[in-house]
Amino acid sequence: MAPQFLRYAGAGATGTLVHYAVLVALVELAGAGPVPASTAGAVAGACVNYGLNHRFTFASSKSHRHALPRFAAIALAGVVVNAMVLAALLSLPGMNYVVAQLAATAAVLVGGYLMNRAWTF
Repeated sequence: MAPQFLRYAGAGATGTLVHYAVLVALVELAGAGPVPASTAGAVAGACVNYGLNHRFTFASSKSHRHALPRFAAIALAGVVVNAMVLAALLSLPGMNYVVAQLAATAAVLVGGYLMNRAWTF
């Protein structure tokens, strides 16, 4: 399980880069609020993560018809948890949105792995 979790984290790093790029671009360039910008970034990152996890992390033989809706349900739960943690942390005085996002990302990582391993792929 440890090597698979490392592959999951590696694939997740790619999706996380996409997530953070969208987050920072929307906040800094478009003036969006951090929570909606993070939500958009999380959706973009999840799209990247699905393909990497299906092929690379889990080497799944399950059809996309089977795996994709399950992955989407778990990703949606992760997006909700991400937004809740981010909003809670941003309510603290002086909290930087990127620092808060790092904590939100950590909060979603392990649960997402365990659910995808058990149910999706």
